[in-house]
Amino acid sequence: MENGIMEEQVILVNGQDEETGVAEKMEAHQQGWLHRAFSVFIFNSRGEMLLQQRALDKYHSGGLWTNTCCSHPRPGESTQVAAERRLKEEMGFQVSLEKVFDFVYKADFDNGLTEHEFDHVFAAEYEGPVNFNKEEVMGYSYRSMQQIAQSMETDPAQYTAWFRLAFPRVQSWWNRQYKTA
Repeated sequence: MENGIMEEQVILVNGQDEETGVAEKMEAHQQGWLHRAFSVFIFNSRGEMLLQQRALDKYHSGGLWTNTCCSHPRPGESTQVAAERRLKEEMGFQVSLEKVFDFVYKADFDNGLTEHEFDHVFAAEYEGPVNFNKEEVMGYSYRSMQQIAQSMETDPAQYTAWFRLAFPRVQSWWNRQYKTA
């Protein structure tokens, strides 16, 4: 489980992901400061993506569907170690992750918070049980890339802002990795 939101710190970075300082998590989101984050995308052997539905009481985007896991590394913690740690904390399993790309995005939310993140994207294949943390996750679902792409066209509002931005690049990476294999 995460420490209380008011105690957590995020790593502030510049556009090249070089550390510029640390800030309290909520302050960084209130001010829209660029900070380091990660997003994890897990696939099963059938090529289906494991999505999570965020818990309703998350500080933003509650109830929306998104990638398997996402969060922020702690000061002094490597991004990959943080991603593997949070995957275990949120979804209840461990797997070695592969870094696939990164991107910067900025999204404003109705509650006055802003996500401005240098997002490191990791992926892996996993077959096994999912024992999600009910404080973080409301539900989960394995969906094919085609199902996700179609539902994003018909109802994009059911997905988080960062997922809508990352999905096309993840889909392209996945097609290169698995469709040509």
